[in-house]
Amino acid sequence: MLTITIPEGEFYNDQKKQFVTTPSKTLNLEHSLISLSKWEAKHHKPFLANNSNDAHTVDDDIDYIRCMTLTKNVEPIVYYAITLDVMKQVNEYIQDPMTATVIRRPPGTSNKSSKFVTSELIYYWMISCNIPFECEKWHLNRLLTLIDVCNASNSHVKMNPVDVSARNQALNEQRKKELHTTG
Repeated sequence: MLTITIPEGEFYNDQKKQFVTTPSKTLNLEHSLISLSKWEAKHHKPFLANNSNDAHTVDDDIDYIRCMTLTKNVEPIVYYAITLDVMKQVNEYIQDPMTATVIRRPPGTSNKSSKFVTSELIYYWMISCNIPFECEKWHLNRLLTLIDVCNASNSHVKMNPVDVSARNQALNEQRKKELHTTG
């Protein structure tokens, strides 16, 4: 969970033709599958897009903060006072892996999917991996790492003999260099 404080702000309301002051507010946020689902239900587009054409607007990002908010009874106007510093804190929190687990992939492979990832797809992955729905409240990156671990543990893909031989030869050459030997 991330706790942020949105400072007091002042805005001009065009409709009322007057200045409006927003109070300072401390919010508790959670970047979770639940937050992602709320945002996608409202915007009808994937939040986790691998395509630069699907980049978020500032309004999209502010609305995602609304969806992440666990604090009750927050006046909607408070979100207009989000500063760049607060946005930076939120983005750093969203990018944090929240785990010590590192998935090592063979060279030439990537964890980036060419298709977009939606909350429903993540729920499907959870069901496929027998991950309990209580995990939908976890930090999203931690949940996605758990799904990767389950998939890696369940896949028993054998390398072809040519790839095994090439990998072993490269490892042997590396060790010879490190140990200053000829074999």
